Amino acid sequence: VGLSPNLDRQTMAEFSQKRGKRHGDEGLGSMVDFLLANARLVLGVGGAAVLGIATLAVKRFIDRATSPRDEDDTKGDSWKELSLLKATPHLQPRPPPAALSQPVLPLAPSPSAPEGPAETDPEVTPQLSSPAPLCLTLQERLLAFERDRVTIPAAQVALAKQLAGDIALELQAYFRSKFPELPFGAFVPGGPLYDGLQAGAADHVRLLVPLVLEPGLWSLVPGVDTVARDPRCWAVRRTQLEFCPRGSSPWDRFLVGGYLSSRILLELLRKALAASVNWPAIGSLLGCLIWPSMASEELLLEVQHERLELTVAVLVAVPGADADDRLLLAWPLEGLAGNLWLQDLYPVEAARLRALDDHDAGTRRRLLLLLCAVCRGCSALGHLGRGHLTQVVLRLGEDNVDWTEAALGERFLQALELLIGSLEQASLPCHFNPSVNLFSSLREEEIDDIGYALYSGLQEPEGLL
Repeated sequence: VGLSPNLDRQTMAEFSQKRGKRHGDEGLGSMVDFLLANARLVLGVGGAAVLGIATLAVKRFIDRATSPRDEDDTKGDSWKELSLLKATPHLQPRPPPAALSQPVLPLAPSPSAPEGPAETDPEVTPQLSSPAPLCLTLQERLLAFERDRVTIPAAQVALAKQLAGDIALELQAYFRSKFPELPFGAFVPGGPLYDGLQAGAADHVRLLVPLVLEPGLWSLVPGVDTVARDPRCWAVRRTQLEFCPRGSSPWDRFLVGGYLSSRILLELLRKALAASVNWPAIGSLLGCLIWPSMASEELLLEVQHERLELTVAVLVAVPGADADDRLLLAWPLEGLAGNLWLQDLYPVEAARLRALDDHDAGTRRRLLLLLCAVCRGCSALGHLGRGHLTQVVLRLGEDNVDWTEAALGERFLQALELLIGSLEQASLPCHFNPSVNLFSSLREEEIDDIGYALYSGLQEPEGLL
């Protein structure tokens, strides 16, 4: 990152004054200002800029660790500081001239050469300068990153699908023998790996465990109309109690206040997976090790094979419960939403991306894979999940712009800018449910960390690859 000396000192001085006013840290601010003001003499413009950014990050860390935040200590100031850094032109170091970097030896005349002009042999002409080093464009770096870090070997994908399918059959057989009174549908493995939306490694599979509910006995209630007031969720209400009293349905044992409780159902299945299933025997049959994850509130199975490691998420689902064919999941929710069902928008989002790409032979799904791989490889961006990145690509994907491979680098930078703008507002609306803010679960410190990483990536995109 290159900064002009005046802007460097001005930005850092303003930052030091603000932080000194808020936290009374005049001594540290004065020392930093002195260092920054004299860094250019020793380190040059580029070195002073790097020192300034590093000092800014260290001071923010010290302030957070030692002092409470005042009411006026808002994110806006930090985003403004980063905007100044972003707007500064990038100064590239000028390479030394060839005449100074390489010695030129005088050419002595050959004794046997005749006097007068002679033809010059192009093969023995001395080279006065070496060719310039190859500089890859952002587009070329993205394609190389896609080849090396995004694409999954076909053999690994096939093995993961084979293991997931075998586990699904074994688990379905166990559920039917353990809970013969509960009507479950066919266990279906799926998810990004099956839709070509998995990046880097075949390490995650979704396994849907659908409930078969009796038609006419159940209806959906939006979460905003319940006491939880949660727009992400739905309540599954038992109906027709006057004609089909409680106990007529095998799912009535999981009712809480007239609603089908996802919490009770999850607790029952978690205990069964942890204590009743003979995983060593199943793993021996399939040639791998399988065990339930006890650290997560989700129903997760960890699979270790000699050629890969796989996580299978067991998702208890209510599929197609209404005319809109919504998919609801039993999810470990907190508070008043604990008995509700989380609406799963992944199938709708994946279908929309596929339709948009099929319409114009676009690269929206490739962009999503690149973003997922970048966030996966950067610890500061680890809080950005597939759901966040999918919303960004969907919002960009609806625009009538160039989505060919040649514009992939431009769309990549555009996605970074959209993410930064959303972080500044601490708001990322869901594409198919705008009342849901997907950034609502992020803490302010996490937003700041992601914002700094993305600003740095926007200045030097190659650093993310």
